[in-house]
Amino acid sequence: MRDIESGRLTRAPHGCYRRHMQAQLEEIVRRFGADTGSIHLLEDGVLVLKAQVGLPPKVAEIVALVPIGKGMAGLAFERNEPVSSCNIQSDDTGNVNAGARQTGVNGAIVVPVRDADGKATGALGIGTHHPYDYTAEETARLLADAAKLAG
Repeated sequence: MRDIESGRLTRAPHGCYRRHMQAQLEEIVRRFGADTGSIHLLEDGVLVLKAQVGLPPKVAEIVALVPIGKGMAGLAFERNEPVSSCNIQSDDTGNVNAGARQTGVNGAIVVPVRDADGKATGALGIGTHHPYDYTAEETARLLADAAKLAG
């Protein structure tokens, strides 16, 4: 459900909230022309996959629970700032773990989902099947989309 004034998601019955989050992610992926996307939210000290688009089933299973500080989602959450890679298949920055290469994604970005106080509550990521560097404008747009996911 969406609060009309703020545009933020409001809590609804679990299934409804999850379906709405999935629809939101599908729209974000479409608008960015991405091939994959994921939303993780913090629960009991770990990031839990709440919605995904385009992830192979084995990868979705692997990233169902992401420790803080691990992988791009865990790092974006821990740092409370975007983490990106032009090509995760050849990335050697240490921001990308080996499992991420199984997605077949090249260009990827993950931004924190933040609450009204700016505290990270999750991570929103998108990726493409070709090398791609996200611009500052695209990063800002994705951060704005992530802000709408904070509940």
